[in-house]
Amino acid sequence: MFLRITISNILLMVFLSGICREIVVSPQEGLISLKQAIEMANHGDTIRVKPGTYECRNLFIEKPLTLIGEKGAVLDGGNESYVLKLLADNITIEGFEINNSGKSYTKDYAAIYVSGTSGFRIIANKIDQSFFGILVEKSRNGLIRDNRVNGNAKREDESGNGIHLWHCDSVKITNNEVSGMRDGIYLEFVSASQVTQNHTHANVRYGLHFMFSSHDDYVGNTFENNGAGVAVMFSKWIRMESNNFIKNWGTASYGLLLKEIYDGEVINNRFEENTMGIYVDGSSRVNYLNNTLKQNGWAIKVSGGCYSNQFSHNNFIGNSFDISYNSRMNDNTFHGNFWSEYTGYDLDKDGKGDIPYRPVKLFSYIVNQTPETIVLLRSLFVDIINFSEKVSPVFTPDDLVDDSPSMKMFL
Repeated sequence: MFLRITISNILLMVFLSGICREIVVSPQEGLISLKQAIEMANHGDTIRVKPGTYECRNLFIEKPLTLIGEKGAVLDGGNESYVLKLLADNITIEGFEINNSGKSYTKDYAAIYVSGTSGFRIIANKIDQSFFGILVEKSRNGLIRDNRVNGNAKREDESGNGIHLWHCDSVKITNNEVSGMRDGIYLEFVSASQVTQNHTHANVRYGLHFMFSSHDDYVGNTFENNGAGVAVMFSKWIRMESNNFIKNWGTASYGLLLKEIYDGEVINNRFEENTMGIYVDGSSRVNYLNNTLKQNGWAIKVSGGCYSNQFSHNNFIGNSFDISYNSRMNDNTFHGNFWSEYTGYDLDKDGKGDIPYRPVKLFSYIVNQTPETIVLLRSLFVDIINFSEKVSPVFTPDDLVDDSPSMKMFL
């Protein structure tokens, strides 16, 4: 049983400025509820909540306030409905443990729900066992920082997403950790936003999933051991830089999926031990620069109409297949990459191989057509057909070639 606290004697502390008050809520005294404390507060006031476990079910905040939870301040939703609803501009929620929102197949219950606001700040909260963690709709100019969201979902229908934004712009999502949810971070119709320094791991579906979201930056994140790493769909003008895609492994998993993406940049990322490092489908005018793709099943798998993409100064190290195509057409450029399987030489010592490198193996083409043949991967027969195709390309794109492969890895 948790301690039933209908919150405190309220001490009003007037700031020296005489403008804003700080309302201190303590479980030891008084019979005034948290709802009443919020109702009593004036615009711009701060409510400081002392340690204790507080019943908090579908609590509306409809004025600009700052709620600060001291260490040990727990808001418990009792597995009913929403816990907190933020419905006004300039609301801050900081430092709480927020547990046990309701779960529903028809409503998106969340620990923190934000709708139609500007200037919201959700900082350093710990959210546990909630259907959605932080759900934000039709809001802008917000900050979601230093939060920890944890669930125990085993199937996609058992949970919502850790951090979910819909129809938002100018939101910064930074230094959060999300695990055990459906998607770690989900964005739909989100623009001019930054997702930085987050760690999403052990989520059922995607570490990061975004659709119809343009002019966004994704920098310095780690996506590890999720059902799949990141799915980027139907978006333009994105920048993905200095992220880690690690051990997103399964029969149809990948580090990064790009579907119908245009005019983007994938720079300085690390793809390691994924089924597919990057899966590209119908995406054009994307620059892939200074990425490291190491020990993946497929480093890069290209499917559908992909045009005018550039792959330069990337490291391909110990992958089963470096590049896989499902057709003989190529309109993409490969230049100056390091290939660990390159066996050419550099007689003029300029750091570039004197013999062009063809990264598409015939066997990868065969596996695309007949996946069961993957069992032959390490056989002598496969080595022979790959060599014959390398000498005289028939099935693989004859113009897919790196004319100046790097002799050294890029740091």
